[in-house]
Amino acid sequence: MKIGSREFQTKGHTYVMGILNVTPDSFSDGGKWNDRERALKRVEEMVKQGADLIDIGGESTRPGYTPVETEEEIARTAPVIEAVKARFDIPVSLDTCKSEVALAGIQAGADLINDIWGLKQDEKMAGVISDSGLPCCLMHNRKKAEYKNFMQEAAADLAETLQLAERAGIEGDKIILDPGIGFAKSYEQNLEMINCLEELHVLGCPLLLGCSRKSVIGLTLDLPADQRLEGTLVTTVIGVMKGCMFVRVHDIQENVRAVRMTEAILGGGRN
Repeated sequence: MKIGSREFQTKGHTYVMGILNVTPDSFSDGGKWNDRERALKRVEEMVKQGADLIDIGGESTRPGYTPVETEEEIARTAPVIEAVKARFDIPVSLDTCKSEVALAGIQAGADLINDIWGLKQDEKMAGVISDSGLPCCLMHNRKKAEYKNFMQEAAADLAETLQLAERAGIEGDKIILDPGIGFAKSYEQNLEMINCLEELHVLGCPLLLGCSRKSVIGLTLDLPADQRLEGTLVTTVIGVMKGCMFVRVHDIQENVRAVRMTEAILGGGRN
C-alpha cells in the first residue's frame, strides 16, 4: 500500500504510527503540541525514534470531549500538516470524521484520512476520500455499545463501512480497518476485541490497532494515562502477533523496540 511516497507492506510487518494531537484537551497529551513549533519539534523527535507515519488530530475524542467547530479543526490541523510535509520526509495521516476538515487536510498535503466513524458520521466523507485517491483508515464505532454477539456484530459493522466505501468508489486495496478500541465498547469488550483481532482478517483489509494509554489499560492496571506505557507495549506485542499492519501510539521508541523484538522472535531469528 502506497501512503505518501512510501510503500508499506500490508502483511508481514507492523509499522508504528505516531500520534500528534494538536488539541488543548486530548486525554493524555492535551495542550502539549498545539503550537506549531512545538508540534514540529515533536514530529522531529518521533521521526528520529522510528515512527513510520504521523497521525495528526485536531479534535479530542476522549470521553466527554467538547466538539470542535469545523473551522477551528481546520485551523488547528491544516497548517501543521503543511509544515510537517515541508520539513520532513514522512507520510502524514489526518485524524478527522468531518469531510470539510478532510478536504482541507488533503489540500494541505495529508497522505491518508483516518476516520473514527468509518464513513458513517459524515455522508460526504466517502466521496472526499474517493475523489482524492488517498488511502484511508476506517474505524469501528457506533452510537451505543449494545450487542448480542459482540465480535460478530462488530465485524458486521465494519462490513457495512466497507460497503459504503465500495459504493463511493474507494478502492479496496487502499483501506485499513481499525477495530476501535475504546469506542462503543465496554471494558470487557475492549479486551475481547484485542484478544480476537484475527477474526477481523476475514474482512480482507489490513488492521490498525490503537490502544495507546487508553482506559482499557488504565482500568486493568489501575493507572493514570501517563503511567500506561507497559500496558501499551503489551497490546503492541499482541498486535504484532495478530498480524496488524499498524499500531498507533504515543511513545515511539519503546513501541518500535517492542515491534522489532516481537518480530524477531516470531521469525525465529531468521533474516
